[in-house]
Amino acid sequence: MNASIHDAALHALLLCDPDEKCAATQAVHSACTQGGLQVVPGPDRAEPIIVPGRPRRPILVDGRDVPRRGIGSREGHAALLHAIAHIEFNAINLALDCVHRFRSMSPAFHHDWLRVAAEEAHHFGLVRARLQALGFDYGDFPAHNGLWLMACRTAHDLLARMALVPRVLEARGLDATPPIMARLRSIGDDRSVAVLEVILRDEIGHVAIGDRWFRLLCAQRGLEPEATYLALIDSFDAPRPHPPLHREARRAAGFSDAELDALSGGR
Repeated sequence: MNASIHDAALHALLLCDPDEKCAATQAVHSACTQGGLQVVPGPDRAEPIIVPGRPRRPILVDGRDVPRRGIGSREGHAALLHAIAHIEFNAINLALDCVHRFRSMSPAFHHDWLRVAAEEAHHFGLVRARLQALGFDYGDFPAHNGLWLMACRTAHDLLARMALVPRVLEARGLDATPPIMARLRSIGDDRSVAVLEVILRDEIGHVAIGDRWFRLLCAQRGLEPEATYLALIDSFDAPRPHPPLHREARRAAGFSDAELDALSGGR
């Protein structure tokens, strides 16, 4: 019998070294596409993993305590790229956690999220290389733990996970990326802009995957998806997007115009 896709994902999730995690994630994805891993149906794992595999650095602080630096300095330039690298590193763990945790779902679900994990690992490597080109590395700046905290809060319910991680937190990245690209372009960092173009293209697909599974789960539970989405944002006190929204990217990821209008209006 082939090895369990869930156990392989958990192994990669718990690895602390970024290089080892990325290599293991790509290996799991490759083994999955070649039929070497098996989805083993079973109950979901509701207990959150409080501390996933991550290096000792960066130091994690409250999001309000992450220093704000101007992009005009080399350190500020690097700090911006570091923040992006940290998001991509967390996104690897988030996707792997879906494969490990939600074992009642179909093989298509697990294959989707393993592909997401592999793409996030690729993104992390691209951003880390740009960071290293500036003489810094991942871990050199403090970071926050907001993404993983939401993973812990939604560990018990896939519907909430799909709503609040891909459709809230990751979708905010669709809005934030074009202004970041403009800032990097203003200082002549066209190589990092090219990296962010790749990330934005792929992240639209990742949010779309979350959107598809969210709507499927709503249909299975007899819930109206867009009202449910707004209700989950409120019940979890999840962050609303900061206008202006990247409406074209969000539409491509599955958001309706009515939904975008509701989100643009704030609370």
